[in-house]
Amino acid sequence: MSEDTSKRKASSFETVEPIGKRVLIRKDEDKKQTKSGIHLPDKIEIPTITGRVVAVSAEVASDTNYPIEQYDRVLFNPKEAIPVDFEGDNRLFVVPVENVVAVFRKAN
Repeated sequence: MSEDTSKRKASSFETVEPIGKRVLIRKDEDKKQTKSGIHLPDKIEIPTITGRVVAVSAEVASDTNYPIEQYDRVLFNPKEAIPVDFEGDNRLFVVPVENVVAVFRKAN
């Protein structure tokens, strides 16, 4: 395999790393059913604003004011969330850390 071909294969694998005071969140699936069990038509969905943190920028990781870590489940305000078109996944968003309003934690 030529060096040029190996570089192309290595560069074809991409990751998304947020920079600044941002986190990358995979939004939870939209709900297709209400809590009482009523199934909703495909065109109507209850929007969720919860998701899992996929990546945290270095700036957020080193700031003790933001206790957010990779894999945390969070509640976020989607108003300023930037959608990421990455490998056909339309549920990834870069979110300013200020828009993460809660982290779900298990009680000890």
